Amino acid sequence: MSDEEKFDAIIIGAGPAGAACAYVLAKNGKSVLLVERGTSAGSKNVTGGRLYTYALELVEPGLYQEAPLERKVVREQIMMLGNSSAMTMDYVDYDFGKEVPQSYSVLRAPFDEWFAAQAEAQGAMLAPGILVDELLEADGKIVGIKAGDDEIYATVVIAADGVNSFIAQKAGLRKDIDAHSVGVGAKEIIELPEQVIEDRFNLNGGEGAARVLVGCSGGVLGGGFLYTNKSSISLGVVLNPEDLADQGKSIHEIMQELKMHPAIYPLIKDGTTVEYGAHLVPETGYHAMPKDLYRDGLIMVGDAAGMVVNTGTIIRGIDLAIVSGVAAAQAILKNENVSNVGPAYVKELEDLDLTPTMKLYANFHELMSNRRMVTVYPKMANEMMKVLFAVDGKLPERMDKAMLKVLKKHVTFGQLLADGWRGFKAV
Repeated sequence: MSDEEKFDAIIIGAGPAGAACAYVLAKNGKSVLLVERGTSAGSKNVTGGRLYTYALELVEPGLYQEAPLERKVVREQIMMLGNSSAMTMDYVDYDFGKEVPQSYSVLRAPFDEWFAAQAEAQGAMLAPGILVDELLEADGKIVGIKAGDDEIYATVVIAADGVNSFIAQKAGLRKDIDAHSVGVGAKEIIELPEQVIEDRFNLNGGEGAARVLVGCSGGVLGGGFLYTNKSSISLGVVLNPEDLADQGKSIHEIMQELKMHPAIYPLIKDGTTVEYGAHLVPETGYHAMPKDLYRDGLIMVGDAAGMVVNTGTIIRGIDLAIVSGVAAAQAILKNENVSNVGPAYVKELEDLDLTPTMKLYANFHELMSNRRMVTVYPKMANEMMKVLFAVDGKLPERMDKAMLKVLKKHVTFGQLLADGWRGFKAV
């Protein structure tokens, strides 16, 4: 087959990683086929959350200003839930990234559709509704894809098909996904008027809040999140699937309990659920990344390569996906020899600080694998707050004795020291 009959790159998956890669390659004159199994880009995506806009700046300076983003996040919050109480730490910074805003809340369906359209406008060919059945191989190299009866050839194939990457498995770069390395997430989009959201979260027009929820998982390992969108709230949980099964609980049941918690219900009261979905989420970050991110003719990007950072206070996935897509594109642009693209891609990930960032946070997931972090400590923190603020007209205990009593009720000093040491090693 002649070079005229094949693409420079076939990208499988039109999420942020795939669209970023397609955009950069097409803008630089490469022939690109962007394949998406959904009926449109974003149609199968239920994840929601936040986008750190520096990543879009890597694709094209100023691009974030055109994107269908929701609210600029100025309030960072951590909420620890007790049985009928909550303690919220609220950090607000109105100067967050004056030149390039720190982050925005985002709804993936409209964002993905827009981003893929931007890649198409640069010259990429977008092919939705296409399910890739096989990879084509010749002389040990990946040379294309097979979709139904069609065989399509390319110099390089990019696997951007998500956390449970069929393409990465077919290439022999990943095994079947295991429950230890992923979380199962459930999310609702709850529609509310813009002014109601701003009043309830103490926001001005266009401002947003991002809230991490601890102690919301019914004793199952995991946590929750809440993001304010323009006229809706994204509320969800991400739980350990093994622990969920062991405890015989359903994620839907835990979501309903969270919605009815007296500290959460007033925030979503009178809202209308317009979207509900469940999905797998990479959880263990650097430790879950495949040893090899490429083979001759193929490289993995985004969730397909396990690229996520979870510090317990922030979860980064969309920005890392975009950065990895840019890294893949740059490696391809700099190397005409397909055999050199894989090593060049690894170097680009280093140069763009993606791999070093993942290494830095490699052990943070261990913090949230400690059951006391999601059960004991949120309740203990709430009881300590009650000691600080409760007044009943009687002579109160000395503060140090009262706090010590609460602490001893929940943990031993040995457990506290062990957890502190475990946390220190993780960070």
